[in-house]
Amino acid sequence: MRNTTRFAPDRALDVICLGRFAVDFYAQQIGARLEDVTSFAKYLGGSSANTAFGCARLGLKAALISRIGDDALGRFLVETIAREGCDVSHVSTDPSRLTGAVVLGIKDKDTFPLIFMREDCADMAIAEADIDESFIARSKALLITGTHFSTQYIDRISNLALDRARRNDVRTILDIDYRPVLWGLTKRGDGETRYVRSDTVSAHLQRILPKIDLVVGTIEEFNIAGGCTDIMESLRAVRALTAGVLLVKRGPMGCAVVDGAVPDSLDEAFNGRGVEVAVLNVLGAGDAFSAGFLSGWVRGEDYDACCRYANASGALVVSRHGCAPAMPTRVELDYFLANAESIPRPDQDVTLTRLHRVTAPRTPRDEVFAFAFDHRNQFFELAQEAQAGESRLSKLKRLFVEAVAETEHARSLSCSVGVLCDDRYGQDALDAATGRGWWIGRPVELPGSNPLQFDRGRSIGTHLLSWPHEHIAKCLVKYHPDDDLDNRLEQEAQIRALYDAVQASGHELLLEIIPPKELPRAIDTILRSLKRLYNLGIYPEWWKLEPMSAGQWQAIDALIAERDPYCRGVVVLGQSATIDELRAGFRAARASKYCRGFAVGRTIFEAPSRRWLAGTIDDATLLREVRATFEMLIDAWRAARHVEYAQGAAA
Repeated sequence: MRNTTRFAPDRALDVICLGRFAVDFYAQQIGARLEDVTSFAKYLGGSSANTAFGCARLGLKAALISRIGDDALGRFLVETIAREGCDVSHVSTDPSRLTGAVVLGIKDKDTFPLIFMREDCADMAIAEADIDESFIARSKALLITGTHFSTQYIDRISNLALDRARRNDVRTILDIDYRPVLWGLTKRGDGETRYVRSDTVSAHLQRILPKIDLVVGTIEEFNIAGGCTDIMESLRAVRALTAGVLLVKRGPMGCAVVDGAVPDSLDEAFNGRGVEVAVLNVLGAGDAFSAGFLSGWVRGEDYDACCRYANASGALVVSRHGCAPAMPTRVELDYFLANAESIPRPDQDVTLTRLHRVTAPRTPRDEVFAFAFDHRNQFFELAQEAQAGESRLSKLKRLFVEAVAETEHARSLSCSVGVLCDDRYGQDALDAATGRGWWIGRPVELPGSNPLQFDRGRSIGTHLLSWPHEHIAKCLVKYHPDDDLDNRLEQEAQIRALYDAVQASGHELLLEIIPPKELPRAIDTILRSLKRLYNLGIYPEWWKLEPMSAGQWQAIDALIAERDPYCRGVVVLGQSATIDELRAGFRAARASKYCRGFAVGRTIFEAPSRRWLAGTIDDATLLREVRATFEMLIDAWRAARHVEYAQGAAA
């Protein structure tokens, strides 16, 4: 069925969403009553924000008009949606109201208790200045959800936005998004009820419909808009008020598009076939559906394509925990559309889960200059040698963080510096490094173990629960592809356990591969180690490898490009190499596409730490000496890369 909607050409934005922008607190215990839930996951939420998020993730140029409180939750929302590429220039901060929130549970596939905490919240106080007409005129379409017509004040603001859109040839969309509790029709704690008949709400929505080009809703939502209990009567009542496209969500049956006269039944309308999947959580599926439909609609694609995107996006979200974070990327959606019939449980499909993880926007890391001081045994030995108490090591590592911060500032290295730091002697240092946007690796291995053991016992997933999301799980493995079979299999089982744990926790993984010294080395030992782990289905975001020859780097690059093009990169380890040895290693790696930088420790810290622990130098001298070596390595890395650039330019 042809999409005949006309959109203004040459607009900077595809869609602007106006409305709810709140934090969702999702129960982590599936099957529990909300009364019995013990922990929650924090996600971006709110229907308009979810839709904007989903549109941006699917490649549309999306923007959000809303309002947050001057609080940490509001800043979390803005940072999260901006990371997806969504324009937040017209999300304002309310000095007197808090960011809205919702508490949600998943009791079973039909029961989703939720409590809206939106008493006079910030997004219901969007100001007239936020709906700047010149900004709205930059978009092809404007979407507003029903909640933002539910009070006298926000109704005026939303209607004003619609009027400004229509004056500027911007297509208008109403997602009915009927929540009776937000219209004052149920008790305040009952956010789960999805339908209460109300002539007042029906009359209110009907005053808006003449301004709308696309109306989106479930059968119940069209019934509230049409003021009837029969869907076809409701659609005819809606059609009498708007010539716009009517998009009816039918759950697993798909959706119906009514573009013109209303037929005698929904089955006689154009229907996009639904996608059958096992349902975990229906909350947010409608927003994903809208985002999927809009991703085709504003590009002028036919309704068959729009409905396929919509139904598949909704199906993916119903199978997952959360709303916004469950939204698919375009790569993921295309894979699902091509294989949907063989994926009844999207949440359990390995390829789909991996694509969902690796194709979403991530902090760019084109360069990584990491100071590695996650060593534990070596620092203990340094303290023993200097006859210094172990408590001194905490301050020492905290000073290292200061050194990295000073280097970041002095060299303008935002998003390029990092640390490898432990929580045995470095918890204070980790706390100080966290939240700065640094690349932060944190060890999980028991030092010196072979076969691999985890520092806090076998239950590595439990340990990761307390980690900030930005921390990278770093694991040094003394691995050799020709090791004794029993030892190698134990190593691989432990690596698999760690890999599965980070897939569940969301942390990135850094594998440091160092072949045991007692086993014979060949030129391809490291390459074969990586190949073996890829064969096992283990795809770390990062590798940490020793310096190699240019030919070895070429082979590593070819392997990663073939097996894992989404790999974040490789960092060069230092062990106890000299500066000159590391310079030579950097030059050998200069043509590598995947080698991003280095994570070097003892070369930087060993000599000054020994003297500081012995009391022969003060804090300032330690900082100066550590910085000097760290920055010398940064200069060496960049000099090596500059040689490559200059040679390429000359060629």
